[in-house]
Amino acid sequence: MATVTLKGNVCNLAGTEINVGDAAPQVTVVASEGLADKVVGGASEKAQVIVVVPSLDTPVCAAETRRFNTEAAAISGAEITVVSMDLPFAAGRFCTAEGIDNLTVTSDFRNKDFANAYGVLIADGALAGVTCRAIFVVNKDGKVTYKQIVPEITEEPDYAAAIAAAKEVSSAGASCCGTCQ
Repeated sequence: MATVTLKGNVCNLAGTEINVGDAAPQVTVVASEGLADKVVGGASEKAQVIVVVPSLDTPVCAAETRRFNTEAAAISGAEITVVSMDLPFAAGRFCTAEGIDNLTVTSDFRNKDFANAYGVLIADGALAGVTCRAIFVVNKDGKVTYKQIVPEITEEPDYAAAIAAAKEVSSAGASCCGTCQ
C-alpha cells in the first residue's frame, strides 16, 4: 500500500489500491447540496474527474477546489467531483462563499466507503481518518485512465497533467464536425 507524507512525516494509506487500467469502483458519497446521494466511479455518460482532498477547510484544499472549479468550465464532456471528509453542511458553506458552481462537492463522512474503495484513507498520523490528496480520471467505460497520489499532503497536485488527462478522455470518441479546433 502507498504512503504519503504530512510535512515530512510518513502516513500510511489504507483501503484497496486502485491503479490505471483498473475498473473504478462505484461508490456513493453525499453531495453538499441537498444531502443527496451521489455515485462516483463506474461507467457513466461522461468521463469523470474525481478530485480527492482531506478537507476544504485548509488553504491547499481550498485553492485546489477553486482551481478545478475554474478549469472545469473548459473540460466539456467530463463531470468533476470533489470528495472530502468534510460534513456536507461545511462543504456547502464553502461552495457558496467561494462561488463553486462548475463541479460537485461531496463528502465521504458516513462510512469512508470511497476512501477505502480507492485506497486513499490515511490510516495513521495526525490526519488519520481523512483522505490523502489524489486525482482519478475515469473514462466513460469506468476504467481509471489517470491516477495521481500527491506525495506530500500539504502540496498541490500536478494540475497540468490532471487536466490534460481529463481532456483526453472527455474528448475520446467524441464526434467533430470538422469546424472546431
